[in-house]
Amino acid sequence: MTQLAGKNALIVGVANDRSIAWSIAQNLRKAGCELGFTYVGDAIEKRVRPLAKSLDSTFVEELNVNEDSQIDGVFNAYKEKFGGMDILIHAVAYADRNDLKGAFYNTSRAGFQMAMETSVFSLVALTKRAVPLMQGRKDPNILTLSYYGAEKVVKGYNVMGVAKAGLECSVRYLASDLGHDRIRVNAISAGPIKTLASSGINYMRAMLKHHCDVSPLNRNVTQEEVGRSALYLCSEMATGVTGEVLHVDSGYHIVGTPAPPSE
Repeated sequence: MTQLAGKNALIVGVANDRSIAWSIAQNLRKAGCELGFTYVGDAIEKRVRPLAKSLDSTFVEELNVNEDSQIDGVFNAYKEKFGGMDILIHAVAYADRNDLKGAFYNTSRAGFQMAMETSVFSLVALTKRAVPLMQGRKDPNILTLSYYGAEKVVKGYNVMGVAKAGLECSVRYLASDLGHDRIRVNAISAGPIKTLASSGINYMRAMLKHHCDVSPLNRNVTQEEVGRSALYLCSEMATGVTGEVLHVDSGYHIVGTPAPPSE
């Protein structure tokens, strides 16, 4: 069994008990990892605190990833409590719902900037603060979440697809930067899953059905499957893996065209 006893992880992005980040947190905790959580806003705090408590976590801090002062405060508090950081889970993304409708070229300037800053630059900003806490640790690593819309056009994903493409590219550049410190940086590209974040995507129900019909496994993936894959990437089993985007999507990303009905 994969063991993370003696390690700690900061989980950024849990919204509720259906979040992919929550499944990741559960799997890390089962492996013995100590956890810290962040939230943004009162509504999310009310959900996150009981969840954190259920995993024996007492570190729950407010964090707006677009506010440098809050980032500094959280990481200073984390250092004070844990001494250093072994794992950073970045599960943050945001786009204005209006920019997920209609044609991509109608994306507003403000909406584009917000999507890129919140969904992409936040990884860079958090990594910058994590590096000093990770240096000298045994196999420290950073993990973020992406989606296939970063690679191919997904109707209704619009500016989030562009943001996820930027996120995946950032993973590669960060992995290159941090390799000399033995800090690994990876991403999981999960298939569509019903979460609070995905509720803003148009055609979500049709997307789920299409993935189920077309993917080689003929089903959608679950939060638990993504969580187990995250455990792999954060563990000693993946010490040689960095700069990778691991697809956990029932094989959907390998399909060019579905088989003809006669087959």
